[in-house]
Amino acid sequence: MQNSLLRDILPKDNAAIAAVIRGSLEDFNAVKPGTVYFDETTDRLSEVFTAPRSRYFVVEEGGEVIGGAGIFPTQNLPVDTCELVKLYLRADARGKGLGKMLMQACENAAKENGFTMIYLETLPELNIAIPLYEKMGYTYLDKPLGETGHHGCDIWMIKAL
Repeated sequence: MQNSLLRDILPKDNAAIAAVIRGSLEDFNAVKPGTVYFDETTDRLSEVFTAPRSRYFVVEEGGEVIGGAGIFPTQNLPVDTCELVKLYLRADARGKGLGKMLMQACENAAKENGFTMIYLETLPELNIAIPLYEKMGYTYLDKPLGETGHHGCDIWMIKAL
């Protein structure tokens, strides 16, 4: 974590972060329809995150992108709510506090963009992320919010900022 650089995504990062995302889902046997794995926007995140009130961060170590996370004003969420999206780390970057660092950056960006709530969707297979979400103050919902397009996710959580 000492040599990690947190910064906004750049077009040159698209292939690297797409590989991190898909590799993470493969690591956890979570390659399922209705997930970001098959979402064509995964290959062009720097474009997606030019949308108003959105932001995507990458973590770089030694010049390599090793993870990322962002916020997005997902369609049909309440106006005060954004979604925490695409929080993934390469296998060798997990367990070092980088996920927490990314979440804090996203929560700060959400506040800066006027959001008071942050929502996320995940899968039971991503079992190392769920305790982090709980520790960071996210609580469970009974059903999804908004229209994320990721119908493969069946755990929904939210946090007041």
